[in-house]
Order: sequence, then C-alpha cells, then structure tokens
Amino acid sequence: MPGTFTITFKNNWKQTWSSSLQRAQIIVGTLLMTIVSCMLPTFFNIIQKKSGPVINDWVLASVTPHNVSWGIFTVLWGWGLYALWKGIEKPSIYITYVWTFLFVCMLRLLTISLIPLDPPTGIVILKDPITGIFYGENTITKDLFFSGHTSVLFLSILCLETKKDKILASIATLTVACLLIVQHAHYTIDIIAAPIVVYPVYRLVKYLLG
Repeated sequence: MPGTFTITFKNNWKQTWSSSLQRAQIIVGTLLMTIVSCMLPTFFNIIQKKSGPVINDWVLASVTPHNVSWGIFTVLWGWGLYALWKGIEKPSIYITYVWTFLFVCMLRLLTISLIPLDPPTGIVILKDPITGIFYGENTITKDLFFSGHTSVLFLSILCLETKKDKILASIATLTVACLLIVQHAHYTIDIIAAPIVVYPVYRLVKYLLG
C-alpha cells in the first residue's frame, strides 16, 4: 500500500497538472528562470567592470571580517534543497516561489544596474562552486544592492506554509544575513532592502496568480 506522503504527492500533482493554467505557470515560469539564469554570467561580468561609491557602513566597520563562506552556503543550499522538496511535494508552493523569484531577480538586475556600488571595505570573497555557475569565470564582488542570498531565504518564509517551516526559514534567513555581515560580502542596506523588496512582489504575484 502506498504511504500517505505518496498519495498526497500524487494527488497534489494530478490536481495541479489537470489545470491548464497551473500547468502553463509551471512550464513557463521554469523556462523563464532558466533563460534568466543563463544570462547572469554575462550580466555580472559587465557589472563587475562598473565603478561606484563605497558606502560608509558603521555596522560593517564594527565587525572584523572573516571567511564564513562554508557557513553561508551550508545554510543556503541545505535550506534551499528543503524548500525545493516542499515545492515538489506541493506544486502550488513551487509556482508562487518561481514566479516571485523571477520578478525579484529582474528587479535585482535593475537595481544593481542603476545603483552601482564598489564592494565594502574588507570584503572577503564568497567561494561557492554552485553559485559560481551563475557568475562565470570572473570573481564577482559588485552584485550588491540588494542581497540575493537574503532574498532567496526570505522568500521561503513567505512561501512555505507550516509554522515550523516558517520558523526554520526565519532562522536560516537571519543566520545568513549575519554571516554576510561577518564576511563583509554585502552592505547592511543590501540585506535590509531584500525583504522590503521581496514582500510586495510576493503579494503582487499571489494576487496575479489568483
């Protein structure tokens, strides 16, 4: 006899896939995110050549920089895989996440283009072989305003449904935000701006998706 999870999983996908609208949302959203992802190395290599001001950040100035890349990416990818699993388990979560993230990603490319910044003083380069795929061969330090790491994790707080998942997602988000400060990989304003941008985009996407 199939387990409860298997039955729920099959029912969720059967119901979602039977809707031509939701089926299109999954296919088109995934396709567009793939296209945008393929464009990122070129975009970031262009941005890296631009110059901008260095912000006087008193929070960063009070924190001695350390390399905590392993901690950032352990939390980021560990929680990311869990959130992906939840999205696979319940496709409505995936639909909301992928479309919100698509719009957030486009906004982030816009703000990075319009508000070029030089990296913080004392920045320690983030090293991650997985995200390196999206940055190309060059070291990227100017993908700053606003924080993509914080955006990804904060969005999982909004999209996941159970109280337990939201609490864990909040812990993951705060942990990575603090580690980014320790790494001096982002200005404080980059991190604070992320949830401020993500939340209204999420509400808009929920409205548009019905």
